Amino acid sequence: MIISKTSETRPTVPFRMVLLSMIVMWATYFVLITMRSFVMDYELQVEMAWRRGIVTMVGIALTIALWGMLRLFDHKAVWIKVMAAIILSVPVAIAIGKTNHLVFQDMQEVEERKYAEKNGINLRRDEAGNLLVDVPVTRVAPDGANGADTILDSESVILVPAQTSADVWKAVFDIALGRYFLLLAWASLYFAILAGYQARAAERRGQEFRSAAEAAELRSLRYQVNPHFLFNTLNSLSALVMTGKAERAERMIQTMSRFYRHSLADEPTSDVQLRDEFDLQQLYLDIEAVRFPERLVCNFDLPDDLADARVPGMILQPLVENSVKYAVSAVNRPVTITVKAREEFDRLVVTVSDDGPGVPEHASHGFGIGLANVRDRLEARFGSDIVLSSNPIEGGYKTELRIPLTKNG
Repeated sequence: MIISKTSETRPTVPFRMVLLSMIVMWATYFVLITMRSFVMDYELQVEMAWRRGIVTMVGIALTIALWGMLRLFDHKAVWIKVMAAIILSVPVAIAIGKTNHLVFQDMQEVEERKYAEKNGINLRRDEAGNLLVDVPVTRVAPDGANGADTILDSESVILVPAQTSADVWKAVFDIALGRYFLLLAWASLYFAILAGYQARAAERRGQEFRSAAEAAELRSLRYQVNPHFLFNTLNSLSALVMTGKAERAERMIQTMSRFYRHSLADEPTSDVQLRDEFDLQQLYLDIEAVRFPERLVCNFDLPDDLADARVPGMILQPLVENSVKYAVSAVNRPVTITVKAREEFDRLVVTVSDDGPGVPEHASHGFGIGLANVRDRLEARFGSDIVLSSNPIEGGYKTELRIPLTKNG
């Protein structure tokens, strides 16, 4: 018996999908910031664009680091995932903000020079980092100096005080705040993708469990056939031995051996070709013919184009067995058992009929068990898409099953 075991591996989002989500998010960030730069008509677009590209690449790398931490919480409760994203995004956002500040730091000096050239003023920074501008002033000269009373001079005025360490970190945190919500948005996207993968994995596991349950049911129903048949054949063999019919008993043993070798060759839940099922029932009737050499006549009708149609193994066994038990053994005249297959509207129709007396009332219980087994097996295999009818006909009894026509596995 083959037992299928569901994999215990927990579902995760493939790294390729994770990386793609990061690239899309940061590429969107790059495009939107660039568009904003053009709309605001900022200067030095090229210089800012490649610096922005550096920040974007660093942002992707740091988001990968964030994912490496968040994946540790993949199989935790939702509120734990949310808390992890809120907390772990803080240092990553600060790192991105610091990177942005360092990359764009020298852009301020470039803009200052451009502004000074454009407006014809002198801007510079002193050793302390203060931004100075030279402004013209008029000074009163001492009497007789240069022969004038006033002179024109310039004086440096602090335009922007040097940034303190606190100012730098304020700027970093201001940038980090925007990136923080960007990271939270990505974390939400990641957990949504993860939930999708986990839902699909749960669906696959559910299907595996359902398949395993159906296989177990099919296996159980199939195994119900074998002991029942064996019990009947052993009773028949015992009767032959007790009545001194050793030659016929030996022939029955050999045929039984062939029958069981044939019937046990396939996995209990697998389908078999219809020709194999017909051959198996022919072997069974050969066994019963040893008991009823003058009374059992069998007729098999299988069209060549249906020989490779697929049916559950030994599905006809209870039907043929009922015909032997309730038709052949019940009378002292020859009885013909007919097993026939045909196709109707893309469905396989198989009938087992006999020209015996039908089913007596006292035999209805045992007869019904065999039919119930066949119905249960067909429904476990094909669902509700089957028809099984069993009723007396003029001059005998007929059981007919209709199932989807499938070929070659």
